[in-house]
Amino acid sequence: MKLAILSRNGKLYSTRRLVEAARERGHSVRVLDPLRCYMRIGSDGFAMRYKGKSVKGYAAVVPRIGASVTRYGCAVVRQFELMGSYSPSGATAIARARDKLRCHQVLAAAGIGLPATVFGDNPDDTSDLLSMLGPPPHVIKLNEGTQGAGVMATEKPSASRAAIETLRGLYANFLVQEFIAEAGGADLRCFVVGGRVVAAMRRQAPPGDFRSNLHRGGSAKPVRPSKAEIATAVRAAQILELGVAGVDMLRSKRGPLVLEVNASPGLEGIEAATGVDVAGAVVEFVAHEASARAARPERNPAVI
Repeated sequence: MKLAILSRNGKLYSTRRLVEAARERGHSVRVLDPLRCYMRIGSDGFAMRYKGKSVKGYAAVVPRIGASVTRYGCAVVRQFELMGSYSPSGATAIARARDKLRCHQVLAAAGIGLPATVFGDNPDDTSDLLSMLGPPPHVIKLNEGTQGAGVMATEKPSASRAAIETLRGLYANFLVQEFIAEAGGADLRCFVVGGRVVAAMRRQAPPGDFRSNLHRGGSAKPVRPSKAEIATAVRAAQILELGVAGVDMLRSKRGPLVLEVNASPGLEGIEAATGVDVAGAVVEFVAHEASARAARPERNPAVI
């Protein structure tokens, strides 16, 4: 099968592992920088070129779209879909997951447990906005931040107001959430592929920090998630229509609470912590779905 992996850097661990897993299973695979893909759109059809050569004939595409290129990257994924390629996570799903506010609204509407979250725009409403959330500590995070960047905790109402005023002065979009103390600076990452959790790890924040991201110095170890945690992770990915997703949750007194659903979850941390061939699981799922899709007489067009 002919596969494409959309990635800005073919040397990244996740990209290399997907290439290795695809070749081990007999597939033809190529890494394409989404920013070097350019497209023709017309009522007579869709076309794409890459560095002067035509891009066509790919049964499936695996998107590894970074936050900084979300808009253009999603356009490229959508073009692949319109040209008949299968993607485990469509362009609309990736964009939905990348927007934390939209993601929280969609998940909350479906009954998924989340930390209480508030969002507002006008500085005159800041005090009342915080009253809707309750007393500190508060967690303030950028709407499109990744890997723990743009996330801060505040201990006092005055600190929360100051942080919010600063972010508004920078014209940043952000959310404010309740702080889940009983989580103890740890979270759970469930890696969902095709409606099942193939690997899970518990990430612990370093001393003096509450962010458990491995890029922020957190540590990780394998964990066996509970039935409720597995069900929550799988359902969150399904609600957002992500065939491949990293679902981050907190263990709380009221059950698992989803922090974030990552449409392009990294493989290095979870493969190192668990020893699971996650890349292989992704490739096998993508190849199976692409084959099944090709066998159907009618294909559904990409969701615009």
